[in-house]
Amino acid sequence: KIADAFVEKLVAKAESLRAPALNGRNGPLGTLISAQAALRVRGLIEDAVSRGAILHTGGEVYNTVVQPAVLDRVSAGMRIYAEEAFGPVACVIRVADAEEGLSIVNDTEFGLVASVFSSDTDRATELARKFETGIAHVNGSTVFDDPDMPFGGMKASGYGRFGGRAALAEFTELKWMTISAATTEMNGSVSTDRNQGGKK
Repeated sequence: KIADAFVEKLVAKAESLRAPALNGRNGPLGTLISAQAALRVRGLIEDAVSRGAILHTGGEVYNTVVQPAVLDRVSAGMRIYAEEAFGPVACVIRVADAEEGLSIVNDTEFGLVASVFSSDTDRATELARKFETGIAHVNGSTVFDDPDMPFGGMKASGYGRFGGRAALAEFTELKWMTISAATTEMNGSVSTDRNQGGKK
């Protein structure tokens, strides 16, 4: 029931981020890595529109610039539903309730970070616990990093963590060694009396 009002505000924000000229100079957003990457993003947008999504604003491409786009009514079966855009495209997937929203959050091969916003923080926290992601935020942006906290994802979003104490384990090589304290010869063979383990 809040989707229409949300989309209206999202479109206004996206339009405030447009580059004043399609060459991207002096624009508030950066450019993509290549013209091919920009065309890929445009292809994702066109595929979604051809399958029923509504492009409210943006999506124009000039070389490596993509004007910030808002795609509404994105759904399963569209490429952008399952693929990472790596470009300035905000997708709106409308749901009936929190439970349907949770199923969509987890309906992906990726699992880096997700956020939930609500005035009921207890309910939001319970939902966030069910996210299949390495990071979850309540009433905070997904774009957040703290060097003291473990950063990393689940599923196809990689493995391992960096940041805080978790990084010590990820960037430490363990090596097990034994040192013979004394040996005795018995019938031409060597036996070890004691072993000592060590870690690096």
